[in-house]
Amino acid sequence: PDNEISSDCNHLLWNYKLNLTTDPKFESVAREVCKSTIAEIKECADEPVGKGFLVSCLVDHRGNITEYQCHQYITKMTAIIFSDYRLICGFMDDCKADINLLKCGSIRPGEKDAHSQGEVVACLEKGLVKEAEETDPRIQVSDQCKKAILRVAELSSDDFHLDRHLYFACRDDRERFCENTQAGEGRVYKCLFNHKFEESMSEKCRDALTTRQKLIAQDYKVSYSLAKSCKSDLKKYRCNVENLPRSREARLSYLLMCLESAVHRGRQVSSECQGEMLDYRRMLMEDFSLSPEIILSCRGEIEHHCSGLHRKGRTLHCLMKVVRGEKGNVGLNCQQALQTLIQETDPGADYRIDRALNEACESVIQTACKHIRSGDPMILSCLMEHLYTEKMVEDCEHRLLELQYFISRDWKLDTVLYRKCQGDASRLCHTHGWNETSELMPPGAVFSCLYRHAYRTEEQGRRLSRECRAEVQRILHQRAMDVKLDPALQDKCMIDLGKWCSEKTETGQELECLQDHLDDLVSDCRDIVGNLTELESEDIQIEALLMRACEPIIQTFCHEVADNQIDSGDLMECLIQNKHQKEMNEKCAIGVTHFQLVQMKDFRFSYKFKMACKEDVLKLCPNIKKK
Repeated sequence: PDNEISSDCNHLLWNYKLNLTTDPKFESVAREVCKSTIAEIKECADEPVGKGFLVSCLVDHRGNITEYQCHQYITKMTAIIFSDYRLICGFMDDCKADINLLKCGSIRPGEKDAHSQGEVVACLEKGLVKEAEETDPRIQVSDQCKKAILRVAELSSDDFHLDRHLYFACRDDRERFCENTQAGEGRVYKCLFNHKFEESMSEKCRDALTTRQKLIAQDYKVSYSLAKSCKSDLKKYRCNVENLPRSREARLSYLLMCLESAVHRGRQVSSECQGEMLDYRRMLMEDFSLSPEIILSCRGEIEHHCSGLHRKGRTLHCLMKVVRGEKGNVGLNCQQALQTLIQETDPGADYRIDRALNEACESVIQTACKHIRSGDPMILSCLMEHLYTEKMVEDCEHRLLELQYFISRDWKLDTVLYRKCQGDASRLCHTHGWNETSELMPPGAVFSCLYRHAYRTEEQGRRLSRECRAEVQRILHQRAMDVKLDPALQDKCMIDLGKWCSEKTETGQELECLQDHLDDLVSDCRDIVGNLTELESEDIQIEALLMRACEPIIQTFCHEVADNQIDSGDLMECLIQNKHQKEMNEKCAIGVTHFQLVQMKDFRFSYKFKMACKEDVLKLCPNIKKK
């Protein structure tokens, strides 16, 4: 055991290891063993003789070494260098002051083993990630030490034995979870990340893994597999632009947004890179603590509403629930941080990224959506179609509405809508790229612009393409399920909902209540409810819950008009004509009668009447609204 090595022997070992990396005699061994490799790697060929820099340079470039003997020698040297931070070229010079400032040097008082110093690096890493999570950090790591810490983390990214602190913290867990995983190329890290939230994972290993993941969030190259798999794609789509500050360009969130933008534009990103992106998007959704912005902006909300819910994405969903207004109020900064994280992780493209939703909805997906390929973006749409049906389970309903609240506030986060409508949005709504925002056309305003064009007639000018219009209708049908999924309605009608409709808690009742109180609403809310009701008069299928209640009548008496691509009010007309049929059920009859009463409030709410008489009304009856 280490603690039985005498101090004299310890000292001798330390000097031997120091000489191995810096002594010109040992350097000459490296020059002999790696002769052809040094000639190939220009940076190493230029290193001055006898200064001790050559071995360090070869360690830096060991991923490019193809010569077998040289590779073996440098692998051995790497293990020696990483056993003690003082052997890492330049590290001591760059971080000496920070080691003292953060009191990392005396991390284990009385530690005899002076050449097992992984704890010092781990202490500096913790200081680095802690600084990112504080608004006004008390202690700041110097810039040159930050670079040195991240460089060491990058160099140890392929072999977990080189991260000494993590290696010792996770030795038993590696045997338990990743016994058959071969070391190298970051495979053991990846395996341990996948098991981080297992009940039997030790707390010290979980902490070490979380610190490593936080470093990856600051510098994607700390993940060997991600940096290797996405290298050519990053270059191809200019995601590592030279003029950006390195601290921003190296961030995992920047890399994900840049590559996701390429995927959404229909560009080719390699399947290996997309697989890595999926893993890291899932990782960010699973553990809120990996996003410094969430910790900074939502600290109060987490403490008040979500403490103790740290695992498997539960904290994030708890925060989403708070934002939806189901558990108190949330600050604007926290809401914005959540919205940004949802864009970075993009769970709308693949529901499996959201582990909490995936686990809650698994049974529904197996029964209601089994005809759709796993991971397809249409799974979320399928789940929305089964909201409030007997196939839906309560837990899935909550997780789904929590996620959809954020997707509904940025049109780009609905992958299918973006794919089918990006051309129309650019032409009609002057939108920019997937990861760009515009002050003139914020993400929430784009969908409003699209649906205004979706229902225009030929005479009124530019219309949407057929496939984009179908997507806009799909979204409108889904949003009708819950007023909180219509950002403009929730924003402008919040006060009126509280004033007139606080007791209307059943599904679909809130909008009906606002329509009943149309004349009492504040003008902004009245305009939005009026516009939505006018849309319903043309396309009653937007009223998804009413359609569900009236399904038997539609199938028996109105199936021909229901199948029409353009409704023009025919379906509601058919339902009114058949309101007294014996097949009519109570729910459908109440809904149809309610719509007839609402139609009397404004002539615009009767589509055919409006189209036939609009000009005459404006000319002859300009001040009268009621039909």
